[in-house]
Amino acid sequence: MTVKLRRTVVVVKPLDAVFNYLADFTTTTDWDPATVRTIRVDGDGGVGTTYQNTSKFLGREAHLDYRVIDLRRDERIRLRGENKSLVAHDTMTFQRRQDRTEVTYTAEFALKGVAKLATPVLLPAFHKLVHDGAAGLKSALDRL
Repeated sequence: MTVKLRRTVVVVKPLDAVFNYLADFTTTTDWDPATVRTIRVDGDGGVGTTYQNTSKFLGREAHLDYRVIDLRRDERIRLRGENKSLVAHDTMTFQRRQDRTEVTYTAEFALKGVAKLATPVLLPAFHKLVHDGAAGLKSALDRL
């Protein structure tokens, strides 16, 4: 079972500044309250770049290895994260709306192995994770 959640934030900031900020996935430490740290392991930020992310989820630290799988300048960023019990797909799309920039963040979570059985129980935690991330994203983008 895959959990797919989407949130949209709108800020009065130039699209290129918003895109450049979010294309560097290490900025998750600024805007995602669950992130403990994100380190770029390899690459220049483009397709193929890898990151190690450590986040707190339900009081425990979880490590995910992320890879940029799609990057279209000022349009879309897609990353795939994985560890032994989870595959995550994070997609950010960007739209210019007059003097504003709209960012839609879609997070998909698919638990693996025995952990799959816990998916229904974890739905509220996934919703909170994405809700808090969107609030942090809006706040960080407003400060750009």
